[in-house]
Amino acid sequence: MTYPALAMLGLAVAILIALLAWGYVRLRGRRLPSNAAAAMIAAFVIVAALTAIFDNLMIRLDLFSYPPELLAGWRIGLAPIEDFSYPLAGVIALPVIWSAIERASAQRRADFQQVVWASRPVSWINTAFPFGATYLLTTREIDWVLVVGVLYFLIPYNLAMYGINDVFDYASDIANPRKGGIEGALLAPRLHRPLLIAVAITNIPLLVWLATAGGPAAWGAVAVSAFAVVAYSAPRLRFKERPVLDSVTSSAHFVSPAVVGLALADAQVGLGALVTLVAFFLWGMAAHAFGAIQDVLPDRKAGIGSIATALGARRTARFALTLWVIAGLAMLLTPWPGPLAAVLAVPYVLNGASYWNVTDESSARVNVAWRRFIWMNYVSGFLSTLILILVWTSS
Repeated sequence: MTYPALAMLGLAVAILIALLAWGYVRLRGRRLPSNAAAAMIAAFVIVAALTAIFDNLMIRLDLFSYPPELLAGWRIGLAPIEDFSYPLAGVIALPVIWSAIERASAQRRADFQQVVWASRPVSWINTAFPFGATYLLTTREIDWVLVVGVLYFLIPYNLAMYGINDVFDYASDIANPRKGGIEGALLAPRLHRPLLIAVAITNIPLLVWLATAGGPAAWGAVAVSAFAVVAYSAPRLRFKERPVLDSVTSSAHFVSPAVVGLALADAQVGLGALVTLVAFFLWGMAAHAFGAIQDVLPDRKAGIGSIATALGARRTARFALTLWVIAGLAMLLTPWPGPLAAVLAVPYVLNGASYWNVTDESSARVNVAWRRFIWMNYVSGFLSTLILILVWTSS
């Protein structure tokens, strides 16, 4: 698919969504604000200017390139005109969607908010980044597979991963004081079936599309990724209630997007990349195990097993800290500048170190460190991006 075709497809989808949202607003007997058009134009000018600045900067630094035969040929500086279709699509669709939500009944707005919380927006980037980074580092091109893959692992994937969990964990979530905010929705039972339908609609077509974009390796990677998402929470399988396997499966949720990216890019995985994936996997296991500590008492009360209920809070904390240390040390074995990433393990170790002797009775206190952990991921992501830029420019 050429970039002009991809741009036209994106704009067509945005226009269709905007028309549907506008139709909803009209059916409710309302109108869009009188200044809507002017606001949308002003927003596009600002976002397009930022796109031009940063696109030109990144292309000048040779962070990525475009195959000339796939472009229309028109550029603003070094930035191809197609890149400006993305902010235009957002400016067309998002304000109308927002207006439709704003004019919906209070109940509908509350329902929409619950569904959004169910997908854990604060964690969207944690799955989109691994896919985008591995695919872009391998192909060094922005193409339709990259765009669709990043969008899929940004929202639909997280809606499936966390939404399925919230549906089948409702009984225990009622008794968990952490639920109802950024750490997870307390999804009303009447929304369970609609959410599962939304998961199927938003995930299955894109999964099939991504799988068919590559060869057998991509089929396998996509299948394993999807299976891990379902198996973690779905009845009968319920990997989340199988100690240690719960941490393994949870880590797969974050590592598998990176593997899918490598498979779709037809990457030749060397020792350095393999060690990095192993370190990332250990980091993910540590993160899950540490997060499970705070739920020891609610989980036991609900009869839910986990690595933390099986090992106890203290041994689980020590297990997580040990894995973070090993993950950091493993990065020292990768080619330069990979060893720089070893430093990223240090904040996580320091954040959890004070809970080395945590008890089951005091396990709820780990929530303080867990909330720090959520925001630490953004700092780590930023620093990882800088390291990836060094990898890019040095190869």
